[in-house]
Amino acid sequence: MNEKVHDYHDGNRQLQDRFDTRRLADHLTGRVTETIGESQKEFIEKADMFFLATCDHRGLPTCSYKGGDPGFVRVLDEKWLAFPNYDGNGKFQSMGNLLKNPNVGMLFVDFEGQQRLRLQGIATILDDDVLLSQYPEAQFMIRVQATEVYTNCPRYVHKYQLVERSVFVPRQGLETPVPEYKKREDLQEFLPARDRRPA
Repeated sequence: MNEKVHDYHDGNRQLQDRFDTRRLADHLTGRVTETIGESQKEFIEKADMFFLATCDHRGLPTCSYKGGDPGFVRVLDEKWLAFPNYDGNGKFQSMGNLLKNPNVGMLFVDFEGQQRLRLQGIATILDDDVLLSQYPEAQFMIRVQATEVYTNCPRYVHKYQLVERSVFVPRQGLETPVPEYKKREDLQEFLPARDRRPA
């Protein structure tokens, strides 16, 4: 596995010195890699959700939730992973950010096993990705080249159990229900033509 030296800035160092964690931080740097290991691949591909951090053209961050069935994020090799973009609220806030600033942070959390994994990388949006046909109703694929991969302290991860997965996740051979907001009369004129109710 390819180890990476974390580039701590003076803000990190200021707090590390204040709380006497500089030695620990330097030691943990050895656990940061530029590649996705086998156990990390398994963790990622079991996930049915993750949190995606992006920054806009002003450098202002946003964080969004991305969900699907287990395996919707696919590790392609030790450097690359891919996931689909499904229909959302039409703002394309996170995905639009990627067109201006391709740096991403991805946080995977297993709430039942109380574990988490962080991945940072460079994202690319692909309209003609060969994987697109394997994800019903996906608008496009996002491929991420990993730059930093590491497990993270799980002690504050609350233990939750899955009750059910969203019925809105597109699935092969099943009709995806229409979300309630797209049925609202006051939104009809604003919806894409394909989503408007017949007059």
